Amino acid sequence: MKKIVESKKNTKRKVITTSAILILIVVGVCFSFIPLFKNLKFGLDLQGGFEILYKAESIDGSKMTSDKLTATYKTLSKRIDSLGVSEPEIVIEGNDKIRVKLAGVKDPDEARKQLSTVATLSFRDTEDNLLMTSDVLTAGGAKISQDSSGNPAVLLSVKDKDEFYKVTNKVKDYEKNMLVIWLDFEDLKDSYQNEASSCGSSGSNCLSAATVSQGFASDVIIQGNFTSDEVNNLVDLINSGSLPSRLTEISSKTVGASFGDSTLQKTLIAGIIGVILIAIILIAVYHFAGFISAVSMMLYTFLVFGIFWLVGGVLTLPGIAALVLGIGMAVDSNVITFARIKEELYKGKSLPLAFKEGTKSSFSAILDSNVTTLIVAIIMFIFGESSIKGFATMLIITIAVTMFTMVFITRVLLNLFVKTNFFNDKTRAFINVKKEDIPDVSKNEEVKKIPFKNVNFLKHSKKFIALSLVIIVAGIAIIGIKGLNLGIDYQAGSDITIEAEKNITKKALKQDVNNLDLKLRDIEIANEEMNIRVNDTLTSKEIKDVVDYFEEKYDAKTNIGVVSNIVKKELTKNAILSVLIAMIGIIIYMSIRFKFSYAISGVVALIHDVAIIFALFAIFHLEISTMFIAAILAIIGYSINDTIVSFDRIRENLNKQDKKKLDKEKLTEVCNESIKETFTRTIYTSITTLVPVIALIFLGSKEILTFNLAMLFGLVAGTYSSIFIATVMFKKLESKNIGKKEKPKKIYTDEVDEKKIKGINC
Repeated sequence: MKKIVESKKNTKRKVITTSAILILIVVGVCFSFIPLFKNLKFGLDLQGGFEILYKAESIDGSKMTSDKLTATYKTLSKRIDSLGVSEPEIVIEGNDKIRVKLAGVKDPDEARKQLSTVATLSFRDTEDNLLMTSDVLTAGGAKISQDSSGNPAVLLSVKDKDEFYKVTNKVKDYEKNMLVIWLDFEDLKDSYQNEASSCGSSGSNCLSAATVSQGFASDVIIQGNFTSDEVNNLVDLINSGSLPSRLTEISSKTVGASFGDSTLQKTLIAGIIGVILIAIILIAVYHFAGFISAVSMMLYTFLVFGIFWLVGGVLTLPGIAALVLGIGMAVDSNVITFARIKEELYKGKSLPLAFKEGTKSSFSAILDSNVTTLIVAIIMFIFGESSIKGFATMLIITIAVTMFTMVFITRVLLNLFVKTNFFNDKTRAFINVKKEDIPDVSKNEEVKKIPFKNVNFLKHSKKFIALSLVIIVAGIAIIGIKGLNLGIDYQAGSDITIEAEKNITKKALKQDVNNLDLKLRDIEIANEEMNIRVNDTLTSKEIKDVVDYFEEKYDAKTNIGVVSNIVKKELTKNAILSVLIAMIGIIIYMSIRFKFSYAISGVVALIHDVAIIFALFAIFHLEISTMFIAAILAIIGYSINDTIVSFDRIRENLNKQDKKKLDKEKLTEVCNESIKETFTRTIYTSITTLVPVIALIFLGSKEILTFNLAMLFGLVAGTYSSIFIATVMFKKLESKNIGKKEKPKKIYTDEVDEKKIKGINC
């Protein structure tokens, strides 16, 4: 009796200690979350600003090298530093492009102007022929100086003295022996013949024109009618922009601060509601284990933000979408584990043993599903453009954190409570398994609870396949008649979003487009927001004119996105390439981890899911943008994740079978049993992933609406394709190998040989 009392005291002590640890974790995360979130960098879509994609070209017409592109990158960095932007993003893309993101800029027009006038010095003759680029000068070597009369001037430090001497020595023999220094010379626009009289004066790109009487290799003085302020600006401009590259703006996006604030607020509210709903579902379904999972989910969110902050990531709308999606997918790791623990309890095992066996048997499915998603995320990062890279970065972080928190931490926390023995006879409180459903193995009781015992899932596969075919055929027909509703990203042109308190009709907006001399593509009106798409690729001046026009006429706030044909072609190519490579990567991985028949079946299901999403977008005439492609890639990762859990169970159950007795009927039975065993997990995972997506659809920003709708369609399609498409396909492929006769071994038919054998036996 004394030992029992002592044991109860020890159990109580362990429970109190373990609970205290858990409370400390929860409190620590709650108090740390707010300051961490405040210190995160927010992208321009969440705080306003603008983004420009430049194409860099050599000023002398030579091939654009990586050195020149790097020099251009450094130049832009210096120019942006002078703007006082706290968190700029400058990224080199491909071999000749640079993307600049300036979040929180107060005056986008002024910033754009300064960036577009990055100084490119060139030395020319009086016929405007290029003699030397700024390569001959010392980088950052421009200084404030004075001419012989004491007037403000600019001193240029010559680096390549041999080249400078060679050129000036040649110029001295010209009929018009003058060396003309230009800033941002433009062919067909600038000419010394037109600007000879104004060269050196304010407002002229012609900075200086000096007579060359002999070859020289000394430093050069630019002198003219400059004021002290003009000389200061010129020195800053030259030092931050002396490079052999010309920048052409090929796409841009302007987001007002009010748009950004509204978007951030809506998305955060939707995200928080989604996470709370997931926590409620987990606790309702798995009780105490669900509560531990909810705690791990809090820690997961904190660590994702923490790592994102440590790597200097910039939080954008796609990033938040990846985080919310990641939470749903991360919970899947716990759902798989909890389902396995419950299965072991239904077999009559004790809670400690069921926990040990359940966590062990669930690991391979969790690992494989996360690795396949990681493959997709890496491909997104390599081939995606800026916003897709942000989504991919967040997805990669969420996968790593999932393995640590939702697998390792959850198991450690649960194990602490299991070891207290407090829940040994309280399995319903621990993981929602009724005591009466656990058989007494000492009395040889059979398993009492078998979920979906009498359901034949594969029997209904033809209905789902027929439904999919109807949707896909309808989608193809509509695409053939109307085509896809391609967004600006894949059509090129400009996307103008205006927000005004006044009610503006489509007729009035059409007239406005005519007034602005733009070619209208279409107009959409939703509440106070109006979206106008035009075929024109607006220049920086035209963007300013459009913004000023709508502000003056309607007191409207305006966002403008511009995409050129160059960007359209590259985005389209990268989108197709990334989807194909993702599928090839999955085939290779699944062939190694499973076998080829599993890989092919999984990819068939993926193609089905992608086809369903495209078909539904065509049927509902929804816009296809870069975020749509991110959703397609995310669904590829999610869908294969779902399929792998089913395949992992099929593989496990097939390994228990006697291969000699395995026939088509037995294979069908094994597949159907495997679906039964994983169906509950499939439903719960789909719900926990759908909840945040639905929250974002109804409460989040419209900027990621197409992403969330694509995710919704893909999640539903992916849920039933893993059961009714992938499994059926696998069964068909595997059944072809069943019943095939093995090659007969060599037997002795020769009488002499038989006698020899008989003789030996004797």
